[in-house]
Amino acid sequence: MRRALVTGISGQDGSYLAERLLADGVEVHALHHPSEARDRPRPAYCPDEVVLHIGDLTDHKAVGGLVRELAPDEIYNLAAVSSVARSWQEPELVEAVNATAALALMDAALRAQQRTGAPVRFVQASSAEIFGQPEQSPQDEQTPVRPVNPYGAAKARAHAGIAEHRERGLHAVSAILYNHESPRRPAQFVTRKITSTVAAIARKRADRLVLGNLEARRDWGWAPDYVDALVRAARADLAQDFVVATGVAHSVRDFVSAAFARAGVDDWARYVSVDSDLVRPVDAVELRGDATLAHDVLGWTPTVGFTELVARMVDADLASS
Repeated sequence: MRRALVTGISGQDGSYLAERLLADGVEVHALHHPSEARDRPRPAYCPDEVVLHIGDLTDHKAVGGLVRELAPDEIYNLAAVSSVARSWQEPELVEAVNATAALALMDAALRAQQRTGAPVRFVQASSAEIFGQPEQSPQDEQTPVRPVNPYGAAKARAHAGIAEHRERGLHAVSAILYNHESPRRPAQFVTRKITSTVAAIARKRADRLVLGNLEARRDWGWAPDYVDALVRAARADLAQDFVVATGVAHSVRDFVSAAFARAGVDDWARYVSVDSDLVRPVDAVELRGDATLAHDVLGWTPTVGFTELVARMVDADLASS
């Protein structure tokens, strides 16, 4: 039986990935941060079959020991401080988790491979934020890496580390993930903030949705589709980097409009206000990905479009409100 180690199990991608790997007959182990374990011994949506290991990704020695003990066939590094806004407030933490710890995990994977002689397949969850303010749209694997915020800068360092470890013989993949959403997205993210607040407004339990830049444009996809791309990349014959995206960008305004429409609320503009404090210091105007390589090499294609994605999130929040 193949064995996988997943970091970031408490996030939406971690839970979907665990479900996918288990369905494939893989033995799944996951790193569960001590602070999260105190509040919730098993993360939300985490299947019971997943073997949890309490640990901090920034404890390089302990994590290296876990990799040595498990000798996994596949490692998926999804753990990250995932808020761009928070990266401006805590850049040192973001660097430690998103860059330094990721590089240390790659080193541990390579050492495990060298020690046992068995190949280890490593997938790093990267981000479109590594491209910053791109001069071209859509972006692909050849687009210059020019991050404009601490989150993107840390992810860019881990992205570069993947190429270095690939040169050293590790089957290392950087999956450059564009925005992807689901009802499992935590409430502090703008998409869940939108859908949960819209549901509350529809239920007459709220009267205002406060947002930042309504014109920011993103390429939004369905999280389980993106997890499928991670697994395909891990098991591809050749290790290389892949942009994972739908190729279609929408504005935050579009997302808001679609959410209110799904909830059956007319004249949505009267419920929405903009708070300048919520606008990022630097916000990429449009990030839109070209996933041609993932399509051609991995046979990957998104299955859920923008309108359906928003509808599924709104429906889930209406059902729970």
